[in-house]
Amino acid sequence: MFIVGGSASKALSAALAAEMGVKLAQIEIRRFPDGDAYVRILDDLQGEDVILVQTTHPDEKLVELFLIQDALREMEVNRIITVVPYYGYARQDRVFQKGEAVSARAMARMIEMQSDTVVLVDVHSTLLLDYFSVPVIHVSSMRAIGEFLKAEGVQMVIAPDKGAVERARIAADVVGCQWDHLEKVRIDGSNVRIAPKNLDVNGMKVAIVDDIISTGGTIATAAEQLKSQGAASVIAVCTHGLFSGNAMERLRVCDAVYACDTLESKRSAISVAPAIKEELTAFLSRLSA
Repeated sequence: MFIVGGSASKALSAALAAEMGVKLAQIEIRRFPDGDAYVRILDDLQGEDVILVQTTHPDEKLVELFLIQDALREMEVNRIITVVPYYGYARQDRVFQKGEAVSARAMARMIEMQSDTVVLVDVHSTLLLDYFSVPVIHVSSMRAIGEFLKAEGVQMVIAPDKGAVERARIAADVVGCQWDHLEKVRIDGSNVRIAPKNLDVNGMKVAIVDDIISTGGTIATAAEQLKSQGAASVIAVCTHGLFSGNAMERLRVCDAVYACDTLESKRSAISVAPAIKEELTAFLSRLSA
């Protein structure tokens, strides 16, 4: 078995190879002068099982994924397990207005064309899983986040809205602390209103946990609400740190901001490699049983 890492997931690929005790294959990825991608697998992987790791954001990384898959099939590998740490277009999972594309479904159809199995991490909605016809493994980062929060001395875990309650509960269970949520009303794509909710956070170190931080509006508003209720410090932690536009400026209200390595950046303090290894090992064991 080999792991092949795309350019969007170099650190995670190396971490997963170390976790699983398998070789990280050598790959050449570059761009032609016109911007087209060039991909070449340097190791001989014929007949091998391959775990391909590549986040599909932004769009150029999605194209790169398809080219790596094609190179692997051309090499006649035995099996391709495609790990997509952050799934671009995941939030466009249904039609809201007539004439729209269901982008999450369209991406699923293309990704699975050259995949025997697909691994996803903390998708925004599990509806996405139904768009695949090949086996799908859904990995949660929340236990890893919980271990990180425990080491940070967090005393309460907060979900910014009801939709993130289960994530907060899992993380809090690992920490061994209380959890709760705030009431959110979205105004538009960048702005939210957090309805007052009296939480006993006075003097506590509080963590706000969510799957995605994009513009930062939800987290920033939640942090302001918690600090107004006496929280000693507020940190924000997410699986997927998009940090679009002026998100980091908005998030200055937080005492610290952390993310997992599904989208690699200087905020990536938590690796999902152990969680992926655990789920993949169990899946492969079932296949060989």
